[in-house]
Amino acid sequence: MAFEIPLADDHRDLRDAVRSLCADFPAEYWRRVDDARAYPEAFVTALTAAGWLSALIPEEYGGSGLGFTEASIILEEINRAGGNSGACHGQMYNMSTLLRAGSAEQKKEYLPKIASGELRIQSMAVTEPTTGSDTTKLKTTAVRKGDRYVVNGQKVWTSRLQHSDYMILLARTTPVDQVRKKSEGLSVFLVDVKAALAGGMTVQPIRNMVNHETNEVFFDDVEVPVENLIGEEGQGFRYILQGLNAERTLIAAECIGDGYWFVDKAVAYGNERKVFGRPIGQNQGIQFPIAQAYANIEAASLMRYKAAWLHDNGKPCGAEANMAKLLAADASWQAANACLQTHGGFGFAAEFDVERKFRETRLYQVAPISSNLILAYLGEHTLGLPRSY
Repeated sequence: MAFEIPLADDHRDLRDAVRSLCADFPAEYWRRVDDARAYPEAFVTALTAAGWLSALIPEEYGGSGLGFTEASIILEEINRAGGNSGACHGQMYNMSTLLRAGSAEQKKEYLPKIASGELRIQSMAVTEPTTGSDTTKLKTTAVRKGDRYVVNGQKVWTSRLQHSDYMILLARTTPVDQVRKKSEGLSVFLVDVKAALAGGMTVQPIRNMVNHETNEVFFDDVEVPVENLIGEEGQGFRYILQGLNAERTLIAAECIGDGYWFVDKAVAYGNERKVFGRPIGQNQGIQFPIAQAYANIEAASLMRYKAAWLHDNGKPCGAEANMAKLLAADASWQAANACLQTHGGFGFAAEFDVERKFRETRLYQVAPISSNLILAYLGEHTLGLPRSY
């Protein structure tokens, strides 16, 4: 099967359905949520009830059985409508880890409840304060004692934990000096958040530039049942990488949605705002940056589709997922600057929503992986240049 670029009308019904739902949550809703530093609970509940957050769950478990292309379109449309998929996108890419590495028993136990909205699995705990992107050096340990693993350590930037029933946890089960490769000896667990909070886990929220619920997490002899190990012990790094490729592809789609929102907003304002007797969009100084941003968004969207297709077909997609995220994040940030510049002083006024979306899309230059690390990955793994770190 060869990769085919989706045409404009290939997913029209899907796009229209998501747009219809998003229309019930207009800019005023997102503005209120942002002002209150609140979680968009009503929106996430509606998205779940409509089945969009279970898009990747097979129909046999109560999901929609859609592919990554369709999942990416759902998140794109949320952001294009002015929303923020960052409040719920974890459930999409966390599905990749559970679906690909989980046991038949785990899928049967959890997927139907996640699909129905009874359970949420929005959170993933990987990053640590002292290791950052150097994941194989993480210090959180999970030591098996009978039918339990005992977890000790610390995580940071663990998002949506306070609105999740379960989280994906990566911890070291074999000390790094006892494995052949540093990527071995890491394992993935499905952690019951409520049980963990009652058994030694503490959570410290991190106030940040955007309204993004994220936390520092401490594990003090937290017990996790052996049956909550996902996949084979010691092979968790490989499972997490698959999940991270899914994450980068889906976040690329969010950036593309942001980019289109900024372009649409800038075009509308450029047409209606008149200075010196004519629309400001008639001036090339306004027109060209918007046009350039639009071209880059369109190009990034193609790489997103390629990465999603490879992921759906079980093919290696590390380079494509990283390139999609890099190109889309750059395109959305370029569009954000063009939109803000087009609006001038009004771009800083909350009622226009540009400053909110501007803050939200800036995050993706840094998270979930910085643009520099993507370039380093491509230099080494794709181009064959010497390792830079």
